Amino acid sequence: MPTPFADPIGTPGQPWGPAEIARWRARQVRQRSHADDVLAPLARLPAPFDAFRYGELVVGDDRYPLMAVRVGTWQPGLPGVLVTGGVHGYETSGVRGALHVLDQHAEAWAGRVNLLVVPCVSPWGYERIQRWNADAVDPNRAFREPSPAPEAAALMRLVAPWRGQFSAHIDLHETTDTDESEFRPALAARDGQPFVPGSIPDGFYLVDDAANPQPAFQQAIIEAVAQVTHIAPADARGEIIGSPAVAPGVIRYPFTALGLCAGLTGARYTTTTEVYPDSPRTTPEQCVAAQAAAVQAVLGFVVADRLRQPGEAAGAAQAPT
Repeated sequence: MPTPFADPIGTPGQPWGPAEIARWRARQVRQRSHADDVLAPLARLPAPFDAFRYGELVVGDDRYPLMAVRVGTWQPGLPGVLVTGGVHGYETSGVRGALHVLDQHAEAWAGRVNLLVVPCVSPWGYERIQRWNADAVDPNRAFREPSPAPEAAALMRLVAPWRGQFSAHIDLHETTDTDESEFRPALAARDGQPFVPGSIPDGFYLVDDAANPQPAFQQAIIEAVAQVTHIAPADARGEIIGSPAVAPGVIRYPFTALGLCAGLTGARYTTTTEVYPDSPRTTPEQCVAAQAAAVQAVLGFVVADRLRQPGEAAGAAQAPT
């Protein structure tokens, strides 16, 4: 277990104001390159991939192109699938998993699904290995109108014309030891609340939508990922991170009510992945492979679902512009 620390910014019991947020932002140091790690691989993608800019994130003197990738020719009548990574910039396997899918698997699905991949939603956070954006806002609580996070707002604008026309959306995340040692203490300090220690699940798990549960869909992903890495068990209370486990490795959150990324499309099938890269039972490579296996399971599920229910699951997803 990580050892929590008291966040040194602010006054205990008082929420942060602009001065505290500015102090926090000044402490964030660039540790890796979005241009090298994300933009360069996207620039190398061959046809039939179409990498395009859907917006720009500006933070001070830093400007980040926000990139998405279409795979193949988008065809009316095929199920649309959205894959997002890096909503929380520090969750590395989500970004690497999305890029791995593009590099190794996506082309095989051209002509069977309309696939849209957004590998890194939060590039400022990615470079600083940070959960929040530059305004100390959690992007994965900001998918609502009006959004307090420009990263979330840009993705919402991209998806808005086709909201409800996607069959599935998988949002790739991690739960790390720093959730407990750094980010949750910082959250408590930011909001002027006491920090209550919790625990980190050891293994992969999924978050289903409490307002639209799809147990067969979640189970298909769990079965695929179990071939790659271990599934997080429930604790003694039958919970994972404080939520009841409704099936092995599956909990539920209300996506739209919480402003979660996985709720932005209105898709029938939605999920948020969580891997645990700090587990002694896995490696960073296995975590990336687990994310890729989850995406592959989603794609296989929606294709099979379309064959079972051609009049219902095909949708009318069109090509973003």
